[in-house]
Amino acid sequence: MPTAVVDGISTRYEVAGSGPPLLMFSPGGFDSSLESWRTVGIYRRLRLLDHLSEKYTCISFDRRESGRSGGRLQRISWADYVAQGVGLLDHLGIAQAHLIGGCVGCSTVAAVGVAHRERVLSMVLYSPAGGVKYRMKQHARFAQHLAYAGAHGLEQVAALAKSSDKGFSADPRLGPWASVLRGDPEFAEMYARTDPDRYQVLVSGMARMLFDRDTVPGPEPEDLLRLDIPALVIPGQDDSHAPSAARYLQECLPRAEYWDVPVAEQTEDTAPARILRFLNGA
Repeated sequence: MPTAVVDGISTRYEVAGSGPPLLMFSPGGFDSSLESWRTVGIYRRLRLLDHLSEKYTCISFDRRESGRSGGRLQRISWADYVAQGVGLLDHLGIAQAHLIGGCVGCSTVAAVGVAHRERVLSMVLYSPAGGVKYRMKQHARFAQHLAYAGAHGLEQVAALAKSSDKGFSADPRLGPWASVLRGDPEFAEMYARTDPDRYQVLVSGMARMLFDRDTVPGPEPEDLLRLDIPALVIPGQDDSHAPSAARYLQECLPRAEYWDVPVAEQTEDTAPARILRFLNGA
């Protein structure tokens, strides 16, 4: 698959289908690779990429620090995820695109809309990650990683990542740079030499900034309330994708349509068709 250097970071991406561009922000939390659209949770049975690429040019990619994309040791914010998505559009020469996010990808889609209104034709927000239990789970994951790093050292974190094929979501000990540690020896060497106190401050600040609320993380509600982009919100229903998170986006986005259908009724027959109807009318 092709790669692009975006914001100084190698980004693996895939382009499928033809028609208007649809930039896809993958589900999967800290393991948000482009394969997630075919392998993770509800997306495995919906086959959204297969159906949407029949009418749209679907651009999927590995989020930075996920899959085979690269990364950088920094306090990552939503603005950094926005920079990757918009930078990929620039690399492909695309001025405007429809956006779709799954799970935590919804936060970045909304953040792109706020930061780059002129680039966004519409937003599909599928099963947005959020809710009280989601925030608690994320903070606990970072705390477990920092405890392991503090007890064993960053050199051992790097060694553990290289010996495993899991990511941060599956094994919190590995931290948010697990895939980069496996795929980039130079990064791994630098990571292992990082001052442990500086690292603790960096990672704890990252957790606090990314997951700072008991609903959908990302843009401030006051910014969403002013966002006049057509949006389709589709709810999830579990500890990481609380129905309240989807309702929050419905409340905040002035041009939101809410597909009020239980997850069990979101099927390959119903969900792609609903999304296509929305995109075609946006």
